Amino acid sequence: MPSLITLLLYILGGASLGALMLLTGIPAGPLLGAILGAGLLSISGQLEVAAWPLGTKTVLGICIGTVIGTGINKETLGELQLLWKPALVITFVLLVTGILVGLLISQYLGVDKTVALLGAAPGGTIGMSLVGAEFGVGAAVAALHAVRLITVLFLIPAIVHFLAPGGGVDITK
Repeated sequence: MPSLITLLLYILGGASLGALMLLTGIPAGPLLGAILGAGLLSISGQLEVAAWPLGTKTVLGICIGTVIGTGINKETLGELQLLWKPALVITFVLLVTGILVGLLISQYLGVDKTVALLGAAPGGTIGMSLVGAEFGVGAAVAALHAVRLITVLFLIPAIVHFLAPGGGVDITK
């Protein structure tokens, strides 16, 4: 099957389940649905591995970054004045934890150290997969981050709803 048709089928599979998940009300449901839709199609073995045109992932990464960036405004910067300390603590703890977990996974579960460290690193699936690709382990890192992302998208909204039923926390307190 020509690669363009294969790619379009993956896009259709991701878009279909993404649109369906929109109806569930699950936070980030469309993202989760798109990952599951394309992933299940890929796992089925019915299609070849998707061959994205050169630069596509970079363009999509720029688009995602732009969407996130447009959410940054003066109010966000004002919140950052109050949140910079927790941001640094969270970043440091996640980095140290990721390194420790990566080393433990490598040692006790026999996973390649590069895969384990990049797979346990805090970061997005796209970014860490691109870093992994630079080391020749992009697919394995993407798989670890996809499992993490899917799990987090399913569990964290329920945990937040349970632990912070008001829906938000006043950061000035």
